[in-house]
Amino acid sequence: MKRVVALLIPIMLLAGCGSTDQPQNSTYGVKASVPRPENVQDPAEVPSPGPAPDCVPRASLRPPATLPAPGKMPAGSTMAKIAARGRLIVGIDQNAYLFGFRDPTSGDLVGFEIDMAHAVAKALFGDPGKVQFLAITTADRIPVIQDGRADMVIRTMTMNCERWQQISFSTEYLASRQRLLVRRGSGIKEFADLAGRKVCATRGSTSIRTIAAQPSHPVPVATDSTLDCLVMLQQGQVDAVSTIDVLLAGLAAQDPTTEVVGTPVSDEPSGIGMSKDTPDLVRFVNGALERIRADGTWTSSYQRWLADSLGPVPAPPAPVYRD
Repeated sequence: MKRVVALLIPIMLLAGCGSTDQPQNSTYGVKASVPRPENVQDPAEVPSPGPAPDCVPRASLRPPATLPAPGKMPAGSTMAKIAARGRLIVGIDQNAYLFGFRDPTSGDLVGFEIDMAHAVAKALFGDPGKVQFLAITTADRIPVIQDGRADMVIRTMTMNCERWQQISFSTEYLASRQRLLVRRGSGIKEFADLAGRKVCATRGSTSIRTIAAQPSHPVPVATDSTLDCLVMLQQGQVDAVSTIDVLLAGLAAQDPTTEVVGTPVSDEPSGIGMSKDTPDLVRFVNGALERIRADGTWTSSYQRWLADSLGPVPAPPAPVYRD
C-alpha cells in the first residue's frame, strides 16, 4: 500500500507557485508569507465546558441476546428504516491516515474506522458495502447526528459526560490518550516545554480544552483537520500538535521528521456516536461490536492498519454496559 506523505504538501505548493521563468511582478527582497490552511483560529476559541452530571463515559446500552439477521430487522425499528433506505450513512474523517483516508491506488476510503463502518453495514444488510460515507470535520460530528444527516459518526470521538447529554454512544471501540507531536530535534518533550508556544488541535475537539488547561499555558491553535495541524507544524507556524496518540501515530507515519512525545494528559475512549432518539440502533451497534470483537474482525483490522505504528495488537476494549 502506497503512503501519502504529507511532508510533500507545502513543498508542492511552493513548487507550483514558482514554475515561470520570468515572473511579471518581481518580489525580490520581499519575504513571502507562509500560506495557511483555511479557517485557522490563532489563538483558538476555547469553549467553556457545559454542565454535565457524573456518568460512566464508557457505559452504553446492552445489546440484545441475539442480533436480528441481516435483512430481517424488527418492523418499525431504526434499523428497518435504514434497511428500507438501502444504505447506512456514516460520518467519517477522510483525511486521517490509518483511520479514514483515500487509498491512492483505488481511490476508495479505507482505514480502521472505515472497517468498523463496513462491519455495522454487514450486520444490517449482510453486505459491508452498503455504506454512504459523509466526510465531516471534527466540529460537525455532533450536529450531523442531531440533524439526521448521518445515522452514526465513526470519527475518533471521545465519549464524555458532556457529550452523552447531546448524543448517545456505542461501547468503546478504541482506547487512546492525548499526547504531543513535535519536530525531531526540537527539544520539546512535554507540555512543560511549551510555555507561551503554539499547539494545534482541531476545532470542536476535547484536545483544545486540554491544551488550554495545561499549567504551562501554551497557546491553542484550532484548524478544521488534524492534517492541517501537521502542515502548520511542518511550516513552523505551530510548535506542536496535540491530540489522541493513535491519530498522532498516523501523522508521524506520514512525516518521519516528526515524533510522538510526552506523558499522556487525558483518557480518550472512542465510541460510535448516534442519536439519543435511537436507543434500538445503539443496542444493535453494540451487538455488532460484540461480534467483531469475538470473531477476530477487530483484531485483524487493528493488525492491518495500526500495529506498524502503535505496536503489538492489544485486546479489544472490553464493553461496559449501564443496564
